[in-house]
Amino acid sequence: MKLNIRVARLHDAASVSEILISSRKTFLDYAPSQHSDDEVRNWVADTLIPGAGVLVGELDQEVVAMLALSHSEGANWIDQMYVHPQYVDNGIGTALIKHVLKSTDKPIRLYTFQQNTGARQFYERHGFKAIKCTNGENNEEQCPDVLYELVN
Repeated sequence: MKLNIRVARLHDAASVSEILISSRKTFLDYAPSQHSDDEVRNWVADTLIPGAGVLVGELDQEVVAMLALSHSEGANWIDQMYVHPQYVDNGIGTALIKHVLKSTDKPIRLYTFQQNTGARQFYERHGFKAIKCTNGENNEEQCPDVLYELVN
């Protein structure tokens, strides 16, 4: 099973939306989305993918994972990273993050929810260090989060 990683195109919007929606409902029930499924679909199609910086991972031409990158505050940011729930624990997230770590300048930062222990362990395995915890006042869900950084 070889993962193909490529830049997302507009025709990937439905698949990327499904990954975001299903992943949040499956793994982040403590931090429900503040947006309806249709709002998420519109945002992906109208803002996220056209804004560039979105990679998808596909198996047999089916999009099964996504990662969105941006740059601000002197760092590259992983803004979104999700693997479709039925493909979790198959090395897809690892392949995607290794691709990004090889091709993206450091530092790389990201936020994840403090309660998301699976994501925290994943990022820590890949060299990210927790540098700040917050009470969640700056995220839509108002859930405590943690800022991670990879510097080398």
